[in-house]
This record gives sequence, C-alpha cells and structure tokens, in this order.
Amino acid sequence: MSSRPHPTVPRDGVVTLPARPESLPINPSETALIVVDMQNAYASPGGYLDLAGFDIEGSAGVIDRIALAVEAARKAGVTVVFFQNGWDPDYVEAGGPGSPNWWKSNALKTMRDRPELEGTLLAKGTWDYALVDKLQPRKGDIVIEKPRYSAFYNTALDSMLRARGIKTLAFCGIATNVCVESTLRDGFFLEYFGVLLEDATHQAGPAFLQEASVYNVEKFFGWVSNTADFCGTIGQAPPVDQL
Repeated sequence: MSSRPHPTVPRDGVVTLPARPESLPINPSETALIVVDMQNAYASPGGYLDLAGFDIEGSAGVIDRIALAVEAARKAGVTVVFFQNGWDPDYVEAGGPGSPNWWKSNALKTMRDRPELEGTLLAKGTWDYALVDKLQPRKGDIVIEKPRYSAFYNTALDSMLRARGIKTLAFCGIATNVCVESTLRDGFFLEYFGVLLEDATHQAGPAFLQEASVYNVEKFFGWVSNTADFCGTIGQAPPVDQL
C-alpha cells in the first residue's frame, strides 16, 4: 500500500489518511465532510424509503457514525456540508413528465401509486424533507438543497467549495449507489479527491449494490476509508492558526 504524497497537496498541515487502494495525503483545512441526504425521508421509520418498502435497517448505526465524523470534522477545521434532496411543495422542481426524474424517482412514483401521500414526501417544509434530529447543522456548516441525485447539478456547491480552497471531499450518507456515488463521480470530473467513508454510508437495498459502489469508487473514482480512520487522521493535524 503506497503512501506517496500527492503532488497537488500542500505540505503544511498534511496528514495521511489510511484508505484503499492507497493511503491519501489530505489537508484538513482543504477538506470537506459531505453529509448526503440524512433526512427523515431516507433514514427514519415512517419516511419515504420506509413507506416505499425499502429496508432502512442499519440507518441508525450510520447516523451514529456520521455524528462522530461531523463532530471530529468541526474540531479539526474540516468544512461540514449537509445535503437535502427534494423539491418545492408543488413538485415543479421535480420536472414533470418531460423529465426522466419524474419517471425514475421512487418518491414520485410512490405518491402516484398512493395519492394520499401527495405533498408529504421530500417536499420542502415537511418532516420527511428535514434532516434527522441527531444531524443538525451548526453555525459555520453549509447546507445545500439539491433537486437531483448529484449535488453538483443546479447548485452553488462547486463555487462554495472552490471559494474555500477545498480539494478533498469525504462522503457519508444515503444512498451509497445513488446520491452519494453520483456526487462523488461528478466531483471526480471537477478535480476533487473523493473519499467514501464506507461504514458511514447506507444502501437501502441488496448488499451487492453497496459492494458495487465501493468497488467503483476504489477502482475508478476515488478512495475508500472508514469513520475511525478519518476521525483519527484529521485529529492529528495542528490547528490552522498554528501552521
């Protein structure tokens, strides 16, 4: 396993994150923890995924691990970014029948099959859309509302990250093969170093989907690490004002 310094990472404040396929030098001040769609819709009993028949078992443990990563990130000067996926109460942002999103979104299909749920799933201002209680933004965190799987689509995410000098994105959240992987892939094409925190992501479906996403990230689009190694590594870096 190689631990060669990456040539684009500055030397001051650099720590080495254990990862696959090789360890990755990162600078916490140039790193963002990306918390993907940790909303009641995706992680709570009675939320959209639960109502649509997806298995959300395991989401509670993921919430706990993400909470640890968020706290460690704040202490280490790592930017914390929360995503919220969904649309306006009238679902205009969802695109309508002229959009593939209208056809493929399981939330929209669930509401078409069960009209009594109309307006309750992933609509801004609803309990379903809100972030889970244990993962609430604090002052200094960034919250990005996104209308599609990738948070780089039709948002100011890229501008916000570049304005802060962010180069490395550590991903956690739901769902691994959809919104997490979609955003990490787009980040790769925008020259961000993407790290998947494997044990802090959740797949509401067959286990092979999680395994496939982990394989894709490790082999083609980024690096794979875990919560303990991420927290331990960023905790080694000196505070920014001491560099």
